[in-house]
Amino acid sequence: MRRIAELYRRGGPVFSFEFFPPKTDEGYRTLFETIADLKRLDPGFVSVTCGASGSTRQKTADLVVRIQRDLGLTAMAHVVCTGTPSDQLAESLGWMRGQGIENVLALRGDAPKNQPDWRPVPGGFRHASELAAFIRSRFDYCIGGASYPEKHPDAESPEGDLRHLKAKVDAGVEFLLTQLFFDNEDYWAFIARAREIGIGVPIVPGIMPIVSAANLRHMLTLSPGSKQPAALLRDLDAAGDDADAALEVGVHWATRQCRELLERGAPGIHFFTLNRSPATRRVHGALFPR
Repeated sequence: MRRIAELYRRGGPVFSFEFFPPKTDEGYRTLFETIADLKRLDPGFVSVTCGASGSTRQKTADLVVRIQRDLGLTAMAHVVCTGTPSDQLAESLGWMRGQGIENVLALRGDAPKNQPDWRPVPGGFRHASELAAFIRSRFDYCIGGASYPEKHPDAESPEGDLRHLKAKVDAGVEFLLTQLFFDNEDYWAFIARAREIGIGVPIVPGIMPIVSAANLRHMLTLSPGSKQPAALLRDLDAAGDDADAALEVGVHWATRQCRELLERGAPGIHFFTLNRSPATRRVHGALFPR
């Protein structure tokens, strides 16, 4: 298995795929069919998300171990500190490390929606930078972090957001994955500002091939810091209930976006798959036809 930061240091684009823990047995069957399908594209790694307040912490840990052990793919666990004290985090991190997992993504996680004055649980952490420092001090992991080209929705300003990002990197984060975005100029402007304040780690664009107007609107509600891409929404609305036409629109948009990012030197693409493979496979195939 591989430490992810080393993959980016080798040069050449690194492709990776993100999944989430299913809720049902049928969901697990579908997920492993998806992973087997995408494995043929030779991803550098895959990642598995963790639910709000760490609600799927054990499922996430079990799943990354299973993927890495049974499918031979480098797997990274998302670790969130919201709602979880440090002793429980240490227990989970220690177990995964003992199972051969070498990579984690250190995240704050979503604050509870009904708690505007949210505070960490006793013995917990408020910021991802604190979590990254904790992991670095206790375990031999390669640590990744999240970044927001259009500003974290809770940040007071783009400058303040970058200061928090620099703190994460200083705490031990070795690479960054971005939140989804639809305008590449936002990514490149973000890269320039990050480099200006001394953030030198790889910043990898996160891309989601959108498959319908409803899919896009739903994802924007989950990513309040992302701008609504008017042209993409217009074309998806024009496709209406024609799923094949909508898929073509989303694949074309994501392919064009990824191609331009790679041509200008992005270190790779991290695909948000929603546990499905067709759209991601189509985009990858358009970028690298066989």
